[in-house]
Amino acid sequence: MAVAVIMEFKGATLAQYDQVIEKMNLTKGGPGPAGALGHWVAATDDGLLVTDLWQSREQYEAFARDQIGPYSAEAGIPEQPKITYHEVHNYFTPGADT
Repeated sequence: MAVAVIMEFKGATLAQYDQVIEKMNLTKGGPGPAGALGHWVAATDDGLLVTDLWQSREQYEAFARDQIGPYSAEAGIPEQPKITYHEVHNYFTPGADT
């Protein structure tokens, strides 16, 4: 079952986020990692808000353990994110170009 993952990184910056995705060999606007269905990030008053959509919670947790956690620490992100999970009833795929 698809899962939405909301991560709140208190004290993190967009520059640190950019370092993390570079370490993951991901590019802005490009394809995500295997199992990921969607992703967006925004700066907040106290850090970053990252929202992901994954095919399963297990896929997200493996990716978080192997990549998000270690690369976030390397980039100097000060603390682990607050994470909220939501089972997804529906989602849309990218729309057709008009």
